[in-house]
Amino acid sequence: MKEMLEFNHKKQCGLWLILIGLVLIISAVFGGSFLVNPFVFLAGYYACFFGVNVNKKLRKKLSQGSISKLQIKVIYISIVALFILMFAIAGPFIPGWHWRHIWLGVLLATAIHFLLLFVVHGWSMIFLGIVCIIISIAGYASADIPLLWVVVSDAIVKMLFGVYLFFISKPTKFFGKPEKLSNQAIGDGGCNGNNF
Repeated sequence: MKEMLEFNHKKQCGLWLILIGLVLIISAVFGGSFLVNPFVFLAGYYACFFGVNVNKKLRKKLSQGSISKLQIKVIYISIVALFILMFAIAGPFIPGWHWRHIWLGVLLATAIHFLLLFVVHGWSMIFLGIVCIIISIAGYASADIPLLWVVVSDAIVKMLFGVYLFFISKPTKFFGKPEKLSNQAIGDGGCNGNNF
C-alpha cells in the first residue's frame, strides 16, 4: 500500500525563505568583525519566525490544505537535527571565535537539514538543500572567496526558492511506501518546519 503526502504549505514556506534571505543579507552587510552580525541575524530570525511560523492567522491564510502527523513529526525532527548539526559542524570553532568557519557551519547545517524536509514540503527542499550545500562547501574550499559573497549567494538562493514557492508553485502530492518515501513523485515542494 502506498502512502500519500500532500505539500500544502508552500506559500508560508516561500514567505519564510524570502524573509530569512533578507535577514541574512542585512546581517552580512552589517557584519563588522563578526562577518555576519549575530545580533541582527538573531533579532531578524526570531521576528520572522514568530511573525510567519507562529502566527496562526497568517498560517491559516497561507495554508492550502492539511498537514499529516508524519509531517509534523518530521518538522520537529528537522529542528532538532538542525541544532545537532550546527553544534557538530560550527561548534568546534566557537571557542576560538573563528567567525568564518562558524557561519559556514551554520549555513551548511541549515542546508543539510533542508533535505529532511522533503517529507514536509517536497522536492524543492532537496534542490534547495543541494544548492546551499554546494555554496557552503565552496566557502570551505576556497578561503579567497569572501564570506560576504558566500552568505549573499546563499541568501539569494533562499529568496529565489521563496519567490517560486510563494508566487508560482502549487500544492502537490507524493506517493510512496511508508517505510521508503522513494517511489513515484508528482510535483515539487517547499521549505523549513513552518507549519506546526
